[in-house]
Amino acid sequence: MTKRVSKLIGVGAYLPERAVSNDDLTQTVDTSDEWIRERTGIRQRHIAADHELTSDLATHAARRALENAGVTPDDIDLIVVSTTTPDRTFPATAAYVQEKLGIRRGAAFDLQAVCSGFVFGLATVDGLLKQGTAETALLIGAETFSRLLDWEDRSTCVLFGDGAGAVVLKAEEVADSDGPAGILGHHIRTDGRKADLLYVDGGPSSTGTIGHVRMQGPQVFKHAVTNISTAIVEVLKGADVSIDAVDWFVPHQANQRILDGVAKKLGIAEDRVVSTVANHGNTSAASIPLALNTAVADGRIKKGDLVLFEAMGGGFTWGAALVKL
Repeated sequence: MTKRVSKLIGVGAYLPERAVSNDDLTQTVDTSDEWIRERTGIRQRHIAADHELTSDLATHAARRALENAGVTPDDIDLIVVSTTTPDRTFPATAAYVQEKLGIRRGAAFDLQAVCSGFVFGLATVDGLLKQGTAETALLIGAETFSRLLDWEDRSTCVLFGDGAGAVVLKAEEVADSDGPAGILGHHIRTDGRKADLLYVDGGPSSTGTIGHVRMQGPQVFKHAVTNISTAIVEVLKGADVSIDAVDWFVPHQANQRILDGVAKKLGIAEDRVVSTVANHGNTSAASIPLALNTAVADGRIKKGDLVLFEAMGGGFTWGAALVKL
């Protein structure tokens, strides 16, 4: 007997050239390098150039993922871009990425789950590949989050940055006897009752403006550790996998304290946690694939490893996914 699975076969990432250090921020915001690092673990963040759009960042990351996977744009018949910062209200940023890559077939659309976008995207693409809607997909997390920031609000502007990460996913038939392969499971949830704890105070149908990020940090932190831990327990249970069997934990890079809190709560050893938040801050939907790309590039994560992803974002949205590379 065989089964159809979604395999992750390539990864790529892109960060804008301009890096803004904590010391740079002290020139315009009442803060300090020590204050930021102590509370978040962040040392710097990358900021897109004025001419760079979210679709530009996404396209750079996508090209690198295609090269890493050994496939061409002609092989792609599905593009999903997880983003909170689209080029325009419409059409979808994914449509612009499709055009820039020269792809002339398949479907392309955006997915909005804020920082959980990559995990929600994995669940979406997995379902479409398994049911035969597509054969080879690009899943991209891309953000120009800096354009949503109030640069006078030190509680938020120090946290976020811009960037993009992409993965190539391919449907394959594998024998049941080969054991677990590809995306083994995902668990996604939303609780709209908590929307006012992390949101943007603008939008096309409310204010007609882009708006700025607003956040009640302590409340978000409290819910993040609990919700993420619960999602991880559920995805492991569904896949019948113990936490000890996980080779690498690649979390959403929101805040080092949240990463440490979740790892401690679940008993995940520090040397199994991939943390890149110090180098690019919270890049929302881009942060998991950015971290994944770093660990694949430096040789930590290898083919055959079991990798656990998690994220939480505004909405609240949260989730976890388990992937056998």
